[in-house]
Amino acid sequence: MTRRALRIWVWIHRWSGLICTLFALLLCLTGLPLIFKDELGPDLKLAVTTASPGAASVDSMVARALAARPGEVVPYLFYDREHPILKVPTAASMIADPASFHYQVFDTRTGQQIEVPQPNQGFLYVMTRLHLDLFAGLPGTLFLGFMGLLLVVAIVSGVVLYGPFTRRLDFGVVRTDGSRRRTWLDLHNLLGIATLAWFGVVGFTGVINTLAAPIELAWQANQLVEMAAQAKPASGESRHASIDAVLREVRAAVPGMNVMTVAFPGTPFATPSHVAIFLTGDTPITSRILKPALADASTGHVVSVRDMPWYATALFMSQPLHFGDYGGLPLKIIWALFDVATIVVLISGLYLWGAKRPRRGDAEPAGSTAS
Repeated sequence: MTRRALRIWVWIHRWSGLICTLFALLLCLTGLPLIFKDELGPDLKLAVTTASPGAASVDSMVARALAARPGEVVPYLFYDREHPILKVPTAASMIADPASFHYQVFDTRTGQQIEVPQPNQGFLYVMTRLHLDLFAGLPGTLFLGFMGLLLVVAIVSGVVLYGPFTRRLDFGVVRTDGSRRRTWLDLHNLLGIATLAWFGVVGFTGVINTLAAPIELAWQANQLVEMAAQAKPASGESRHASIDAVLREVRAAVPGMNVMTVAFPGTPFATPSHVAIFLTGDTPITSRILKPALADASTGHVVSVRDMPWYATALFMSQPLHFGDYGGLPLKIIWALFDVATIVVLISGLYLWGAKRPRRGDAEPAGSTAS
């Protein structure tokens, strides 16, 4: 590599890292508790019963939720992937901001209501919002996505510079017999290259996750419109099929899959005359990929089922890779350890930039300026 090319890569690494480091540090700090969101979440205190999940009437749960919140509507139903519970949100309208939802949680085996804190309150909610959008909505999400791109650039440029600046050292050496800055430089380089693959995967999938809103809009504008055009509603019908009937129909039409979300007519994810049901498979991979189905709101009959487009599938597959929540507690612990190591890399990078540069004649390697 020529001296001029080396200087260019040093400049790219320094400034891409400096611009995004504070935000990357925020994401690492907020992401750490989110790795253990299931363990840190509320104790559901589920009753012991021989009833199977889904045995209780969903219509009854929805009726009880509406009775407890008069004047409100139920726009969605959310099933839990890990527990036999149903989250029933109520809101002022079908297009209300999800942040304003009031949730009531029910045991799908018995229909019993479970008293838990609102998911849009508390410590984990604050961590989620900071990690997702800095409490700034879509602009905040896209801003963090741009910071993520800069982070990927910093990682790539760091890999390019690692060879030239460490070629005279044994791998993993951290020199402690010189200046403090040199020790931090060696630690920065060692942890940076050791966490390279993890940091790259988490950073790249984080960028993909920031595109969730645009991907949802693209799906609504394309596939949902096509499905609705294909699925003409029954004419002259003013009644609405029961939710239990809709769920029976969709489970019969798409066997071997689990209902995760139900969107009612009038919400952004359904049509004025159709109920949208989103299902997942029961394998480690298919459990992360949603399959949408439309049911006629008046008859309950399933009228259209499709696979999600490739860009939506890429989004769904990136989410478990980002949080490491697909391999149980051992994988979460590994993810957390990598997260802590990355925090050290980021802090050491800031220290190396802010520390006083060595005086001329000191035995500081040329590679120290790369940080």
